[in-house]
Amino acid sequence: MARAATSKKSDTAIVLLEAAKKILRQNGYAGLSTRGVAEAAGVPLSQIHYHFGSKQEMVLALFEYLNAQLLDRQNALFGDTSLKLSEQWDRACDYLDEDIASGYVRVLQELIAVSWHDAEVAKVIRAGLMGWVNLIAGLAREAEKKIGPLGPFTADEIGAFAASLFIGGESLFLLGLEKKGSPIRASLRRVGDLIRVAESSSPQR
Repeated sequence: MARAATSKKSDTAIVLLEAAKKILRQNGYAGLSTRGVAEAAGVPLSQIHYHFGSKQEMVLALFEYLNAQLLDRQNALFGDTSLKLSEQWDRACDYLDEDIASGYVRVLQELIAVSWHDAEVAKVIRAGLMGWVNLIAGLAREAEKKIGPLGPFTADEIGAFAASLFIGGESLFLLGLEKKGSPIRASLRRVGDLIRVAESSSPQR
């Protein structure tokens, strides 16, 4: 059965996706099995085959399910005109902390790794991540109107740069570098301080 739109998923499908998220977070992609997900969800294995068809389709549905929720959250954040750009960045850093705690970051990084050798997974992950990149690039274009040129960067380069900062930071966090003394999340928050400097020194347009 082909993956259905997230909004149309049944209660059983959602229960299965939540169980898959929990196992993927705890055991990684290699430790994820359709049988294990079915057992954790308390439903027959046949339900996974009915709703998703395979392990691959299940994890792709999981990514789309989670990514749609978080992209809606980011759209709401960056569409909030009452917040300055620096405040939006601060909130994005808060969201990163939440996403680490919820397991989304682990799910994303596991699927990025799978993408290196699975073309179907790579196609879905690329599309999902480009949604984030394009969102940030659009925000950068709006910032140019308010605070002027963004240094040597184009809006598209800002989108690529921000995505690299967060996704790279997530990867290093999961590797345990923060526990070894590398201030990964603190460094990301410092970018907000740079934005505040730009906001205070640039005339509003």
